Amino acid sequence: MDIETFDLLRGTVRRFVDERLIPAEDRVEHDDAVPAEIIKEMGQLGLFGLSVPEEHGGLGLTMAEEAAIIRELTRASVVFRSVIGTTVGIGSQGIVMDGTPEQKQEWLPRLAAGEAVASFALTEPEAGSDAASLRTTAVREGNYYRVNGTKRFITNAPRASMFTLMARTEADVKGSGGISAFIVPADTPGISLGKPDKKMGQKGAMTCDVIFDDVLVPAANIIGGVPGRGFKTAMKVLDRGRIHIAAVALGMCDRLVDMSLRYAMERKQFGQRIADFQLVQALLADSKVDTLTTEALMCSVATRFDAGEKVSLEASALKYFSTEAVGRVADRAVQIHGGAGYMAEYKVERFYRDVRLLRIYEGTSQIQQLIIAREMLRGAEA
Repeated sequence: MDIETFDLLRGTVRRFVDERLIPAEDRVEHDDAVPAEIIKEMGQLGLFGLSVPEEHGGLGLTMAEEAAIIRELTRASVVFRSVIGTTVGIGSQGIVMDGTPEQKQEWLPRLAAGEAVASFALTEPEAGSDAASLRTTAVREGNYYRVNGTKRFITNAPRASMFTLMARTEADVKGSGGISAFIVPADTPGISLGKPDKKMGQKGAMTCDVIFDDVLVPAANIIGGVPGRGFKTAMKVLDRGRIHIAAVALGMCDRLVDMSLRYAMERKQFGQRIADFQLVQALLADSKVDTLTTEALMCSVATRFDAGEKVSLEASALKYFSTEAVGRVADRAVQIHGGAGYMAEYKVERFYRDVRLLRIYEGTSQIQQLIIAREMLRGAEA
C-alpha cells in the first residue's frame, strides 16, 4: 500500500478509535458484549480483511502495516480487537497460505468483508501449550470425516461462521504429524457450544467450549486437501500471530502511558502535582522505556518478516518481551493512580486485568522462553 493511502487508513482507524470505540468501552464492560453496530462498522472499515490479499477482497497489508493498524486499534480496549483477531489470524491465514483455490474463493472474500467470522478451534481440556497432544478425532468415512471432541476457551465461538478445526486424522501417527486442519461451517449438525466463560478480564470477548459430536465434515474441507498437515499450517501462522499480539500490547502501552501521564499532571498532593515527584517520574519513565523498546523491536521483526527472513526466535522474543512489558506498564499505571487506580471508573484496573491474558495466549511466556533457547542452541550447533 502506498504511503499516502496507508496514512489515510491509519488516520481513519485513529478517528474511529477516538470517536466510537473509546466512548463505548464502559458499555462493553457493562453488557459483556461488543455492540452489533460497532462490529458492522469494523467490517465497513475493512478491519476483518487486514491480512487477506487484495485479489480476495482484503486490504493485503504487510506485517508492518498490519501491526501499525492494530496498534492504533488497541488504544481502545483489547476486546474490540478480539472481534477481528481470529479472522485476521489463522482463520484467514491458514487458507491464504495452504488453502486450495476453491477454499480461497469460497471463504476469503466473505471473511475479508466481515460477512463471515472465523474461529480457531485448537485448545482442548488437556491440550494447551502441548497442542500436539490433542485428542479430538476425525475418522475417515468415504468422502467425509466423523469428528468427535471438545475444544476449550475458543474465542469468537458464539459469533463464528466457521471453525478452523484441528483434529487427529492419523490415529497411528503420534504427535503433530497426525493432525489435520479442517474448515467446518458453524451450522454443521452436531456442533454445540458450552456456556460462556467467566473470565478475569476482557469482558465482551466471547469464549466458550465447542463440542463436536459425530460431526460429518467433507474430506474436501481439509485445508490444502492433504491430511496430516494441519499442525504445519498452524505453525506457519505463528510468527505473524506473535508480531500481531506485540502490536496489541504496544497499543495498550500507548493508552496506559497516556492515562498515567495525564493523571499525574492533574492530581495534586502536598500542594503540587504528583508528576513533579521524582518517584512518580521514575514510574512514568520506566513505562515509556518499555513502550519504546517494544516499538523498536516490533518494527525490526515485522520488517524482517516482510523481507522473507526466518524470524522464529525474534518473533518469540518480541511476543515474550512485549506482553511482559505491558503487564509492567499496567501495574505502574495502577500505582500512579493510587487508590483511584483500584476503582473501576478510572479504567486502569480494567486494563490491568485485560492485558494479563496476553502473556498466556499465542504461546505462554514460558513457551516463548523455550523457543528462544531452542533456536539459540540450533544456531550454535549448526
